[in-house]
Amino acid sequence: MYKVTFKFENSEDVTAFAAEGENLLEVAKKANVAIDAPCNGNAACGKCKVKLVSGSLDSEKTRHITAEEYEQGWRLSCISLITSDVEVLVPDIASAYRSRMKVADLSSTEEVRIFEKAKSDIAEAGIEFKNDLEVIDVKMEAPSLDDTMPDNERLIWAVKAQCGVERVKITFAALKKLSDALRQSSFHLKCVVRRTEKKLEILDVMPKGAVPQVGGLAVDIGTTTVSALLVDMLTGAIIAKASSGNGQIRFGADVINRIIEQQKVGGRKKLQRAIVEETLNPLVDSLCRTSGFAHENIFRLCVAGNTTMNHLLFAVDADPVRMEPYIPTFYEVEGIYANDLAIDINPHARVIVAPNIGSYVGGDITAGTLASAIWNKEEMSLFIDLGTNGELVFGNSEFMMSCACSAGPAFEGGDISCGMRATDGAIEACTIDKETMQPTFKVVGDEGQKPAGICGSGIIDIISELFRCGIISPKGKFIREGERIRHDQYGMGSFVLAFKEDAASVKDIELTEVDIDNFIRAKGAIFSAIRVMLQSLDFDVTMIDHVYVAGGIGSGINMENAVSIGMFPDIEREKFTYIGNSSLAGAYAMLCSSEAEAKVADVAHNMTYLELSSEPTYMDEFVASCFLPHTDATLFPSLAMK
Repeated sequence: MYKVTFKFENSEDVTAFAAEGENLLEVAKKANVAIDAPCNGNAACGKCKVKLVSGSLDSEKTRHITAEEYEQGWRLSCISLITSDVEVLVPDIASAYRSRMKVADLSSTEEVRIFEKAKSDIAEAGIEFKNDLEVIDVKMEAPSLDDTMPDNERLIWAVKAQCGVERVKITFAALKKLSDALRQSSFHLKCVVRRTEKKLEILDVMPKGAVPQVGGLAVDIGTTTVSALLVDMLTGAIIAKASSGNGQIRFGADVINRIIEQQKVGGRKKLQRAIVEETLNPLVDSLCRTSGFAHENIFRLCVAGNTTMNHLLFAVDADPVRMEPYIPTFYEVEGIYANDLAIDINPHARVIVAPNIGSYVGGDITAGTLASAIWNKEEMSLFIDLGTNGELVFGNSEFMMSCACSAGPAFEGGDISCGMRATDGAIEACTIDKETMQPTFKVVGDEGQKPAGICGSGIIDIISELFRCGIISPKGKFIREGERIRHDQYGMGSFVLAFKEDAASVKDIELTEVDIDNFIRAKGAIFSAIRVMLQSLDFDVTMIDHVYVAGGIGSGINMENAVSIGMFPDIEREKFTYIGNSSLAGAYAMLCSSEAEAKVADVAHNMTYLELSSEPTYMDEFVASCFLPHTDATLFPSLAMK
């Protein structure tokens, strides 16, 4: 056995042991070391780089690592085999999975405006923002030798008499605090309760003078990114927001790789631990620590995620999701509590899950549809969620149809050599001078932040600008030469956005022809899905009254650029609205409102699901869309006039 030491720039070393010939990436997984591996170790993405500090590895050279980098000790962990005691440095750069968790006070941000707008639109439909949590004041007679009723029965009888309910239950967490709370305040309590029509559940008890904290948690579990809101359940106010990478990403950037991983021995528990112990619980801890909130005072949790993410969260077999006829274990689930999942909040907190409607259209889309409020509008609306997959909903208050396309993780930086999530260091917007080819870009983070990679909105801008400036052809190939245009030994071209001396990275920030091709296929999947779905209804793009674009791919999308590369239909630009993380906005609404929770179920039940793989025209449409902007220029008349 050999000793393997994983070193980090900003945290303690992790030590593991491995047999000779064991794969370094697999050793890292077993040691719970997060190395960015979107392709799950297929040597396709080139992102699982580590730097050899001491010892030796049997690691062949690859096109993903230059000769200079190889001499400096950089290796791909997925093709490196253990041959001795070894120390490797796992880079702590913004493009890696280990990018920093972000916690924000949302008192006056644009995100809060988006969440509040969604809440307002839903309320306009007559949905009341009231949930089943409340605080009641209960006063009882103190016990005596003539009145020996135990504390729990005394409280139950008092609550029944005061609230007029048939059944009252005291949770174990509240029971443990009951005796002290009663005697501290002369049998006068405040109780946090969950009330239904015939039943009341006491979740927490405290002396009459205490100030209760009644919190809730809304969570969007994305394949790449997980975001959460801490909410005051008594007022609906958003206290704080946090986001981080999904801990499962080291098992693959897409759901298919993760489904395959969960089929291995112990795989389901491993994937569940990655989302609960490595992602959700640290998010909860950060939110509570920042806001001064106690974990046990979070009494309600709403989760919105795609169908696979929901299965992996519950450690339920997700394999049928990817196998024809694509039948998941569940669309809806009830009766789940925080304690069932070991989520570090009040153990009796009810877990609300936005319902799925298909194997590839999940609760993130039903929650997002709720937030967009297209179900309450007469106009024909198109809702597009750009994430690791592309999901679409089209319709109005009378009908809705949904579908999903395999866009891949390009919109969140996956499949892109310098791609990253929209966090500090990401290029999120860009323009290029047509004559000098000098790029000017906006970087996420504080002023002076150096670029570390490119997020989804930045990729859209860069490809649009490269095409506008005549630097790349409609096929995405470089057709101009210059200081920033390079060709490797295989003739593959690339464009340098930032040289390494000006970047927060170990190498130049560049976009390659392979990256461009990956993104063209991703945008092609979106546009062809729009076309096929409209054609199935005998509609065309002129009948779209509004387009709502969702997804956390940056601070916003330049809609003109998105149209110019053929990702969105060529309609009036004022019809487009970017609504941010609609999945989280929908989860927030469901968290705050029992009626909104019921409405999401109603939306899911009444939505038609279109399986694109069974549509005979989809592949032809997709191939035609893999061009800038499209093989049929007549679909983009406004571009021809420029």
